[in-house]
Amino acid sequence: MPDLTTRYLGLELRSPLVASASPLNGEPGSARQVEEAGAAAIVLPSLFEEEILHEEVELNRALEAGTEHFAEALDYFPAVDSFATAGDRYLALVETLKAQASVPIIASLNASSAGGWARYAALIEAAGAGAPELNLYHVAADPDRTADDVEAGDLAIVHAVRAALAIPLAVKLSPYYSSTANFARRVVAAEADGLVLFNRFYQPDLDLDSLEVVNRIELSRPWELRLPLRWIAILRPQLGTAVSLAATSGVHDGADVVKALMVGADVAMLTSAVLQHGPGHLRRVERDLVA
Repeated sequence: MPDLTTRYLGLELRSPLVASASPLNGEPGSARQVEEAGAAAIVLPSLFEEEILHEEVELNRALEAGTEHFAEALDYFPAVDSFATAGDRYLALVETLKAQASVPIIASLNASSAGGWARYAALIEAAGAGAPELNLYHVAADPDRTADDVEAGDLAIVHAVRAALAIPLAVKLSPYYSSTANFARRVVAAEADGLVLFNRFYQPDLDLDSLEVVNRIELSRPWELRLPLRWIAILRPQLGTAVSLAATSGVHDGADVVKALMVGADVAMLTSAVLQHGPGHLRRVERDLVA
């Protein structure tokens, strides 16, 4: 039996197989199945900044309902002993999975501004996460913002979150920066402990029957691994071995994992293949890797 152990974000893992963010990892029962099938670490589904803001806006709207029409409403406030926000539910999930799992639990934050992410990062650490994975996930659609502006904003988020943490920090990048190698180096200079390559953006479609914008979420295909393979091969000698690198998108079988390791990745992350074939697919990938 070959030694499959690896080190990622300073965490000792039994193998390089990491279950990246998926709905399976967000439920204690299915997360346990993922771990039992061989995942060496589990990345939780992402907590989006927009989720928290939306719930706060809707709560305020409900509390203020009628104040413009009925004088009595000005003095009436419903008795709300507690209100569990998306952030509260996420922290509870981290605590639950940490208590049941024997592998590291990695939280996932999708950030579009520095905002409250530093606070939530600290709370996630207190809840027991082994590390957070910070997703820099937004579309640069403002024509008045230059590439420098976009990158400066993203680096400000990394700095703010890093300053709030004592545990390791991974940053998940998209492949759309104008100079990927330069930006990756600057993220590492901001004290990120590792990079995850790459984020896959949601791409909405149009339904010609309903004339509505609809979500089209496509599972990754093996050929999509070529992009992270290329960039990990480029970045590994530039960033050195102290920086953790994770390959994600297109990892479907043991051969894909071998390719990722050959170009310098510390771990290979799987989502689509596990969703398609079930948690037991991780056992098959590990058998292939061993072979």
